[in-house]
Amino acid sequence: MNRPITIPINAPEAVAELRALYPRYEEALVSNDVDTLVALFWAGPQVMRFGIGENLYGPEELEAFRKSRPAANLARTVTRFDIVTFGHDFASITLEFERATAAGKVRGRQSQVWVRLPEGWRIVQAHVSLLPPA
Repeated sequence: MNRPITIPINAPEAVAELRALYPRYEEALVSNDVDTLVALFWAGPQVMRFGIGENLYGPEELEAFRKSRPAANLARTVTRFDIVTFGHDFASITLEFERATAAGKVRGRQSQVWVRLPEGWRIVQAHVSLLPPA
């Protein structure tokens, strides 16, 4: 049964808010600003992040991972960036990235589910994976 979507897709205000907020996440990621990264994720017990080599459930696991992660060679270049909002309080951000390593260029992708909560926009689910060499 195909019912028409009755919520706005890509509400301009919501897209603009996330487009303005996302650089804060990216800067925190490449500079290893653990406090900001932790703050941008929801503190609820159902928060999750699937990484390249780890599955993290709950804010304690996410924070422990961030604190133990090496802080070197985190710079990356975002090669594609997309935001899709559903209504004014729910969104998906997906991107592709490249990172230079000693072994050569690494390509990856990231997806995040963002929800507007009383404390503001927060990431409730995230996934990062690498692509095979081109």
